[in-house]
Amino acid sequence: MMNTTSSYTTSNPPSDEKHEYRTILLVIYSVVLLCGTISLSLMMHIMKSSTVSTTSIAVLNLIFAHFIFLFTVPFRIYYYATEYWTLSHEWCKMVSAMIHIHMYMSFILYVVILVTRLLTFYHRAAQVASFQRMHAVICSVLVWLIVLVVVPCSIHFLYGKDQNKSTNQINGTGHCFKFGKHIDNESKYREGNFFMSTVIIVVALGLTALQSNVLWVLYRKHRQGCTSQQDFGAQLKSLFFVLIMVICFVPYHMFRMYYVDHIKDLENINEVFLSLTTFNCLDMLTFLGGRTCNICLPRRAV
Repeated sequence: MMNTTSSYTTSNPPSDEKHEYRTILLVIYSVVLLCGTISLSLMMHIMKSSTVSTTSIAVLNLIFAHFIFLFTVPFRIYYYATEYWTLSHEWCKMVSAMIHIHMYMSFILYVVILVTRLLTFYHRAAQVASFQRMHAVICSVLVWLIVLVVVPCSIHFLYGKDQNKSTNQINGTGHCFKFGKHIDNESKYREGNFFMSTVIIVVALGLTALQSNVLWVLYRKHRQGCTSQQDFGAQLKSLFFVLIMVICFVPYHMFRMYYVDHIKDLENINEVFLSLTTFNCLDMLTFLGGRTCNICLPRRAV
């Protein structure tokens, strides 16, 4: 669940309020912006020749989610470099909220991709295939609905609303990306964050167990020839997606369950943990790496 406040002042930040982790944040966001842009560009080129399927549609939605977030990253880099926000308060809210929107949208799309492949593996009946296109269309509609309608309205009316209206001056300058006051004051937001973190951790670990079992079953079935099997290669890519979820999302949400009870002391550290979730923008390298391996190491005849 997104945080629901943003501190926004009208003066240069005092020296004692300078962000102690600004260098780390600058490095993280710079790497994510550079590597993420390159991987997305290459992946979009590859997708031109891909066949239309449930997975490919979900991947296209994932690429779009990454693209929207990467568009806002330069503003974060500039702010952490100067420690001074010169743009409007509304844009501050949009950039601030986008990192949370990107994380949850990515998580949903990961689940769609993984569940689709798991259903294909466990249930090879014809009725599963008949529903694939419908699932892809529904997923796409929901994603675009969130991006184009729900998110802008939520950000405008709910996100960044502070009880102290003097901190919400539209034309002011100063701080941005400061969260926590509303969560600290409103128990419903704390409970919502705790619930969302629990769901993400449980789902990620559950999918990891299921995907590991799939690979183990395929390995026992084919043994030494498993690497030449198309099913094994597809499920191996799914395992990489699961590992991305576990590495990028689980640590942050485990920390967040502690953070919601210690907001005042851990606000800056929370920004660092949050920035680490953005490394999932490099997930397209999973496809690029798999294609490179297929070119360099052709499959052996079975």
